[in-house]
Amino acid sequence: MAAGPGVTGLERAFREEWGAVVATLARRFGDLQAAEDAAAEAFAAAAATWPETGIPPNPGGWLTVTAWRKAIDAHRAGGRAAAVDPQLLSDVTAAEETEMPEAPEAPDLLGDDRLGLVFACCHPALALEVRIALTLRYVAGLTTKEIAAAFLVPEPTLAQRLVRAKRKIRESGIHFEVPAAARLTERLAGVRTIVYLVFNEGFAATGGDRLIRGELCEEAIWLARLLHTLLPADAETAGLLALLLLHHSRAAARTDSAGKPVPLAEQDRSRWDAALIAEGTSVLDEALARRSPGTYQLQAAIAALHAAAPSFDDTDWPQIALLYGSLARLDPSPVVTVNRSVAVGMADGPLAGLAVLEPVLASGALEGYSPLHAAHAALLEKAGYPERARGAWAKAAETSAVPALREELFRRHENS
Repeated sequence: MAAGPGVTGLERAFREEWGAVVATLARRFGDLQAAEDAAAEAFAAAAATWPETGIPPNPGGWLTVTAWRKAIDAHRAGGRAAAVDPQLLSDVTAAEETEMPEAPEAPDLLGDDRLGLVFACCHPALALEVRIALTLRYVAGLTTKEIAAAFLVPEPTLAQRLVRAKRKIRESGIHFEVPAAARLTERLAGVRTIVYLVFNEGFAATGGDRLIRGELCEEAIWLARLLHTLLPADAETAGLLALLLLHHSRAAARTDSAGKPVPLAEQDRSRWDAALIAEGTSVLDEALARRSPGTYQLQAAIAALHAAAPSFDDTDWPQIALLYGSLARLDPSPVVTVNRSVAVGMADGPLAGLAVLEPVLASGALEGYSPLHAAHAALLEKAGYPERARGAWAKAAETSAVPALREELFRRHENS
């Protein structure tokens, strides 16, 4: 859904305004299905009207008020029992008296509406996969078909999940509003996690034939930009955006012309996106200046050091190892330890890296995690243990779910 140079005005309006229109109606009606239906009718009206009349000066306002009218018409006709804000009736009646309906200018209110929609879609009472689907559908504006294709599930299955989720939101009384200050930090962390998971599925796909699914990466970046725009003072939200930008800057160099993975050490750094690197670094600098460190900022700082390095060997590995140490203290996890072992191995030698990795291997916590075995294999190879490395490469290949990556790992096994 990322807008390209050839999109029409209606397509651009859909991309930019869909979430805002749905958010405004959802907050007033307390019913996501009613909001979606009304928004869909408003965009259908725009598709029929705008080619003849031209795009209005305030397309978002036109769409919002038109959607309000459609929703109120449906409510008056008895088509849906929605908890309508009484003020909405007078707002729409007043708007009907104008020749070209436009929503009142209220950026703060609209920002709150959209944030409220984000928090409702990411409510912890909903299953994780449902939160992701709701966010992509109603905040980012992807179609059910697009989301189903992205996550490799049948479209009817995803549609049923969305129907059940909307019903649960309505019946559970989940509000389309920003949580109170006492709960905001906790809930915001959950929202950031959803955006991060969407990006990760694009950055390193867990299924299908492609190693990278750029459309999901771009959707996650779009969502992170939106969140950063709505919460500009939150350092971790800025850190998340910086991390995604810096990671995605390497997309063009991460696979070859046949779609096979290219390791970081072998990537053509001239193909890295300098504009994304500059933007990500700038956003990170602003976040760090707030002196409120968090896991996304630390990960973004690591990514920035990779982006700044002229070559793999010239990377500041000691600093990256220190940052991974900070990350392990702030958010300890076996996955962080795996990444830290690679950095320590580069900074202090492969035996030091193997010492960091050993507890994870011994625990069996990540036995089915391919990157663990790939890291183990690379460290063993550098430490001068080729036979043990061959076994680790084989295990890395066997536990990989992505055909292109599995093929590369088997190649390394054969050549080690």
